[in-house]
Amino acid sequence: MFSDPISPISLSYLALGDSYSIGEGVDDAARWPMQLASALRADGIAIAAPRIIAKTGWSTDELAVAMDAVEPLGKWDVVSLLIGVNDQYRGHAVDHYRASFTRLLQRAIALADANPRQVFVLSIPDWGVTPFARAELRSPRRIARELDAFNAAAREACIAHEVAFVDITPVSRELGAQPDMLVEDSLHPSAAMYAQWTRLALPVVRELLAKIGSV
Repeated sequence: MFSDPISPISLSYLALGDSYSIGEGVDDAARWPMQLASALRADGIAIAAPRIIAKTGWSTDELAVAMDAVEPLGKWDVVSLLIGVNDQYRGHAVDHYRASFTRLLQRAIALADANPRQVFVLSIPDWGVTPFARAELRSPRRIARELDAFNAAAREACIAHEVAFVDITPVSRELGAQPDMLVEDSLHPSAAMYAQWTRLALPVVRELLAKIGSV
């Protein structure tokens, strides 16, 4: 199922999400799934560049429709999921997000050969700290409160399904207002912020791969 790291056969990686996974405003190599794959290869783990199914503006429901459109997706060695900011932005209820996210999580597990230990989830970053949010006259406290509820729902679903959950929200709040952490639109993360997410995800993914005997 999994290749030896010295084998010419690389692990396959599918990244599911929205603007944060497609890397709105950054070069392809700067996207966090690309940075993660590069970091894993630097650690001696043979993993291919990820296939990314993501688009700026997608909600959980829109990601599900997009996945339907490209089925069959086959089986993947590693699957990541980061989705939900557009649900919050549009005012969707947390119960709707919980149900929709859970369905996506179950699909991600199925795509990972029904092994939840081959799946990991990143939390939704807090865009309320950005200049874009201030320009829209959005309440940072309200955004933070709503995102905390969404992330709690996602974490609960991950626990229930035995999927690793990587919490990137604190670093987004700590550094997300800094100009060098944002692209020109003052909303989406820069390569430097994606590097912070990669730093947090890397040990989690390494541990997952070690548990299933790929490293």
